Amino acid sequence: MPLKLDIVTAERQVLSVDGLDIVVAPGSEGELGILPRHAPLITILEHGALRARKGTEELIIAVSGGFLEVRNDVVTVLADTAEQAEEIDVERAEQARRRAEDLLRVRPPELNVNLAQAQLRRALLRLNVAERRRRRGGPTGTPN
Repeated sequence: MPLKLDIVTAERQVLSVDGLDIVVAPGSEGELGILPRHAPLITILEHGALRARKGTEELIIAVSGGFLEVRNDVVTVLADTAEQAEEIDVERAEQARRRAEDLLRVRPPELNVNLAQAQLRRALLRLNVAERRRRRGGPTGTPN
């Protein structure tokens, strides 16, 4: 039986797709591979790229934190933020990267360093996911 993947944030349903062979997620202890008939599981998600594959098609989603649940071949992700590779505005992500790097370089007195570092990590993740899709010439949508 193939996997179903549902990804939601507080703002929207990002993705719902059936028929997947594997889901690889950035778990709190490292990458977590989920195959059909996986044992029930709930875990914390870290900042990173979530990948799902159906045959030779791969879907890549940038996720920033949240939770992942596996139950009855359904993988449910409740993410703080999530964007499919094709949704990422590369120019906007590049601007965010430059802003965060500038702030960390200048370090004004009012700077929240942890927040600036988190913004930089998110921008770099978004750029990495968009670049991986571009290099692959990947699917323009979800696997069928």
